[in-house]
Amino acid sequence: MSMSERKTIDLEQGWDFMQKGIMKLKNILEGLPEPQFSSEDYMMLYTTIYNMCTQKPPHDYSQQLYDKYKEAFEEYILSTVLPSLREKHDEFMLRELVKRWANHKIMVRWLSRFFHYLDRYFIARRSLPPLNEVGLTCFRDLVYKELNGKVRDAVISLIDQEREGEQIDRALLKNVLDIFVEIGMGQMDHYENDFEASMLKDTSAYYSRKASNWILEDSCPDYMLKAEECLKREKDRVAHYLHSSSEPKLLEKVQHELLSVYANQLLEKEHSGCHALLRDDKVEDLSRMFRLFSKIPRGLDPVSSIFKQHVTAEGMALVKLAEDAASNKKVFLPWFFLGFSYFWFLGILSHVIQKMSCLQYILQGSEKLFIQRNVWVYNFNEF
Repeated sequence: MSMSERKTIDLEQGWDFMQKGIMKLKNILEGLPEPQFSSEDYMMLYTTIYNMCTQKPPHDYSQQLYDKYKEAFEEYILSTVLPSLREKHDEFMLRELVKRWANHKIMVRWLSRFFHYLDRYFIARRSLPPLNEVGLTCFRDLVYKELNGKVRDAVISLIDQEREGEQIDRALLKNVLDIFVEIGMGQMDHYENDFEASMLKDTSAYYSRKASNWILEDSCPDYMLKAEECLKREKDRVAHYLHSSSEPKLLEKVQHELLSVYANQLLEKEHSGCHALLRDDKVEDLSRMFRLFSKIPRGLDPVSSIFKQHVTAEGMALVKLAEDAASNKKVFLPWFFLGFSYFWFLGILSHVIQKMSCLQYILQGSEKLFIQRNVWVYNFNEF
């Protein structure tokens, strides 16, 4: 049948037919008893839109149908979606939001198929936003803008509960945070501004409270164990539900509050700080100290200073013993003590620094710690 022979469909008649298809889709999304769309159903709906867009003026209803496409989403959101979300709170609201977002994307996919002719011709010629974008924008403007603050607070509350050892639904958090990402339609602005900024602020406050207690209660090794475990768990959170771009920012906040703020106080603890660990050859604790403080800006500066002080003191004591032994004509003692010091020192370095290039950094400015006393010259640049 040619266009001239085709019966003209007026706007009201054609839209009434389309609304029946839209209502069928809504019922399916709401879980009401409704058969799925058949290929015949789909073709009838698509053809109706096609015919209404290809009629001769003034019966070309392309613009009106483009507007009504958006109105269909707005009506469903205002009458059904928002009321269902407003009556729920906390984790129940999050679950409902995930369900509603998933349903909305299904609705966008199906209506975009019904109205596909608009995308192919009318929208392309007018440089209008495509149907998929229009559908997602409706959810962003009507649902996301109203609820994102409550959603953010509920998610952060669950994260803090997990930090305190409680079990939470990580899959739920992953699905919720995916909404913050997806709603940006290729941009990370909504995730970063509406969620991440507050999450990082809460992270700083949480670990600031923890650190202020731990620094008073725990020994240096115990504190470092807790700090290392916290960093591991935050990485795990990124792997399970936070966006990967959050990892460096999140770890920086944790490192700052647990390590940077209390670096001097931790390292100088009287009975368990860096001096005590070196004195007692606590290689595993010293290795952990190096791993932790090497990750923060200039974190190794205070470690380096204490390390050099300790090695200088130990070396000078051994040189003094060697000189005393030599004056008493016990020639073997200088070699014995200094040789022992040499191998002890190499052992500490190999475990703590783990053959890394930081050796010169740690020993910066300490070229000759064992000063020549007519016994032995020990130069670190000869290592």
